[in-house]
Amino acid sequence: MKLWACLSTWVLCLTLAIGSAGAQPTGTPSYSLRVGGKGFTEQLLMAEMTSLLLKARGYDVITKTGLASIGIRREQVLGLVDVYWEYTGTALVVFHNVTGKFTPDKAYDRVKELDAELGIVWLRPSRVNNTYALAMRGADARREGISTISELAQKVRAGKQYRFATSTEFYFRPDGVEPLERAYGFEFGPENVKRMEAGRIYQMLRDSADADVGLVFSTDGRIAAYELQVLIDDLGFFPSYRLTPVVRQSAIDRFPLLPGQLNALSEKLDDEQMARLNGMVDIQKKSVRDVASFFLELSGLL
Repeated sequence: MKLWACLSTWVLCLTLAIGSAGAQPTGTPSYSLRVGGKGFTEQLLMAEMTSLLLKARGYDVITKTGLASIGIRREQVLGLVDVYWEYTGTALVVFHNVTGKFTPDKAYDRVKELDAELGIVWLRPSRVNNTYALAMRGADARREGISTISELAQKVRAGKQYRFATSTEFYFRPDGVEPLERAYGFEFGPENVKRMEAGRIYQMLRDSADADVGLVFSTDGRIAAYELQVLIDDLGFFPSYRLTPVVRQSAIDRFPLLPGQLNALSEKLDDEQMARLNGMVDIQKKSVRDVASFFLELSGLL
C-alpha cells in the first residue's frame, strides 16, 4: 500500500507539472522576455504598453529603450531583444534595401517573408501608419500656397530657400533627405538642412524662425496642437509604415501564447488613437508609464 501511495503521489505531481507547463503561466524564473523600443515618444509608449501587458500576464520582462532603428534591429537579430514594434516601410527599405511601390498589404507580406528567413516573425499589423512627412507652419503654408511636396519643390527650383529641420537618422536613411530630393527634383541645399533630435523639430517649427519645413511623424499629436500643416506626398515617395509587433521565433517557441497576447494589443491601435496618446505625453506632459497604463485599462487589456 505504501508503495502504491508513493507511486500515485509521484504520478499526480508529474501530471500537475506537465499541465502547468502546457498552460504556460508565461514567464519563467530562468528566462526574462526582453522588450525593446526606439527613442521617440511613440516607441517609448509601445515598449511600456508591451511590458505592462506582458508583466500582467505573468512574464518576467526586461525593457530597453532609446535605440535607433539600425541598433534595435541588430540587437533583435543577435537575440538581445525578443520583441519590439517596427514599421513596415523601415524594415523594407532600411533593413532589406527593397525599393519600389508597394501597397500597404504587399509591403507587409514582403517584409514578413524576408524576416522569416532570419527567424523574426511579424505579427498582426495595427491600423497605425506612422509615415514620415514634411510639415510647415500652417499660416506660412497657406500664405505661400503650398499644400504638397511638389509645390514646395517648385518654389525651391524657382529660387526660394527653405530651412529644413530633420532628424539625424532621416538625414542618412535610404528613404531620407537625398532620395526624397531626387524623387521631387529639388535640393534644400546643405547650408539649409539642420540636423537635430526628432522631438526638437516640432518646437522649432512652432517657436523659431530658424526652420521653415520640418520632418514629422504623421501620428504625432503636436502637429494639430502646434497648427502645423503636413504637405501631401503627392508622388507617393514614402512607403507604408504600419506599426507591427515583431518577435523572435525562439521567443514564440518558448512562449506559445505570446503572439495572441501581442495581437490583442495591436488590434486596439489606429492613427487617431496613437496621435492622442502621443499628445498626452508630448503636450500634456503625462508620463509614458501613466499613458501606457491608461490605454491598457481603457482597452480592457489590464
